[in-house]
Amino acid sequence: MTLKKPINLLRGWPNPSLLPTPAILRAAQSALSDPSISTPGLLYGPDPGYQPLREEIAKWMSRFYGGEPDADRICISGGASQNLACVLQVFTDPLKTRVWMVAPAYFLACRIFEDAGLKLRAVEEGSEGIDLVALEEGLKKVELEEGETKTLKRTTPWGKVYRHIIYCVPTFSNPSGKTMSLSNRQKLVQLARKYDALIITDDVYDFLQFPTSSATSASSLTKALLPRLVDIDRTLEPVPPSDSFGNAMSNGSFSKIAGPGVRTGWAEATPKFTYGLSQCGSSRSGGAPSQLAATMMTELLKTGELETHIQTVLCPAYKARYDLMITSIQTLLVPLGVEIGEVSFGEKAVFGGYFIWLEMPDNANIESITDLAKSQENLIVAPGHIFEVSTDSSVKFERSIRLCFAWEEEADLKESIVRLARVIRDVKDGKKGGKEKLGDKSSIKQDLGEFQ
Repeated sequence: MTLKKPINLLRGWPNPSLLPTPAILRAAQSALSDPSISTPGLLYGPDPGYQPLREEIAKWMSRFYGGEPDADRICISGGASQNLACVLQVFTDPLKTRVWMVAPAYFLACRIFEDAGLKLRAVEEGSEGIDLVALEEGLKKVELEEGETKTLKRTTPWGKVYRHIIYCVPTFSNPSGKTMSLSNRQKLVQLARKYDALIITDDVYDFLQFPTSSATSASSLTKALLPRLVDIDRTLEPVPPSDSFGNAMSNGSFSKIAGPGVRTGWAEATPKFTYGLSQCGSSRSGGAPSQLAATMMTELLKTGELETHIQTVLCPAYKARYDLMITSIQTLLVPLGVEIGEVSFGEKAVFGGYFIWLEMPDNANIESITDLAKSQENLIVAPGHIFEVSTDSSVKFERSIRLCFAWEEEADLKESIVRLARVIRDVKDGKKGGKEKLGDKSSIKQDLGEFQ
């Protein structure tokens, strides 16, 4: 039997054809040919990061999300995952802080929380983005059972220890593709203020939005779909004082829009919070990460080439890929009993990000589907169980799979659904087949590679 071409719908990478390589080359040449830029770029940088990049990001965020630009609210990072680790080092304590993860979760974040010695609890996503009732019940229970707690770390003048961390991807979520409603966001900020919680949001897919109908062009959507949690925390009454740490932080990254290898991102929060974050030991020792890459990203933003690339290349390309895959799913999978996950964007026919969440028929075994897909169709899909919170089995996804439409070529996306339909049909008919196992979460790391 001829081995079929491998297709990986688990890997959360951008297709190489979508990388802005020529623009990054021009930005690098501009930065490296000017000693006033290249010299500081090749030396240790200031703790909060390269100042021109902080200013350019602040202006860009203002254009996209609204509000006045404020570079003091920006701290440069080595990407969203590295930044999450730094936030936990400065603002949490393993004896005091409890973590609440929206499930299904970006599961690779679990290891980052566990490395910080923190206990994880799952909160189901819910129709509006997060089950606020379940979350508050959990917060109350912890307060009653644990009461006042000691801390392991010493107190510092630049940081504080939050009682709780609430982690989510509120817009075009990984893995579900769901977008949290405005009402849900506002109530979540109120809960965070009430229970001394820090909301950490990975806002890495916000710019990758496109219409789900042909009435609007993908490149015309140049404003945010909804305000970020960090913006709501800044403006929701009662407005926090200017010297507050705040209760929300936005984790941004160039990984999904310029390329994961750039390894550069940013945090946005109150000036007091971002200063505290800049005092993380690794930043104090070596300066902000990605100093040289930061000079190149500055040039990319100053020229407007990154925004142009997002609007004219990425959003139209991802719309085409999404439309192709959804059409194939509706044609080939829905008749087999497969359901497409709700994405909760209300009346606005807008979608985005990288992922589509599917629910399999009741009589279809997920393990058999993933085994048969890999062994007989050379197709890798992500089973729902890997998106469960690692230390909390209370929220399970035994009928779910996640598909990524960003990595493979368009023709292969269509072929992947043809293969998946064959697998589901065979499993439903009792032809399970397949010997290989996807195994646990750690064993699929090589196939996945979606680090933020």
